[in-house]
Amino acid sequence: MAANNTPDEHFEGADFDEDADDEQMVSTNSGRKRLFSKELRCMMFGFGDDKNPYTETVDLLEDLVIEYIAETTHRAMEIGRTGRVQVEDIIFLVRKDQRKYARVKDLLTMNEELKKARKAFDEIKYVGTEGKLK
Repeated sequence: MAANNTPDEHFEGADFDEDADDEQMVSTNSGRKRLFSKELRCMMFGFGDDKNPYTETVDLLEDLVIEYIAETTHRAMEIGRTGRVQVEDIIFLVRKDQRKYARVKDLLTMNEELKKARKAFDEIKYVGTEGKLK
């Protein structure tokens, strides 16, 4: 990556609505906070690593993940409506990688199912409270 366009610049000022533990939001020497440490440790353990992997390994993996996200986002912004990232742009980028495409398709399907379930739940809740008001 170019020196003036590092992934660090894109994540320093970002506000994320996460219930992050103090352990997860560990600052590094570069000044950037580690956003995915906890999740990456769990994933590494799930894929056969030690329960407590080396911090340096987790940091390196996180740097790679953030770099991939930043590059993919930049590429998606150049496709379709310039300057905006849309779901279709991400699908276009991963269309040739069957594993990524299948995962994106699964996640989008699950998202739709969750939306429908929430809507049905809200309708049932609304009908239940409406009956009590009469």
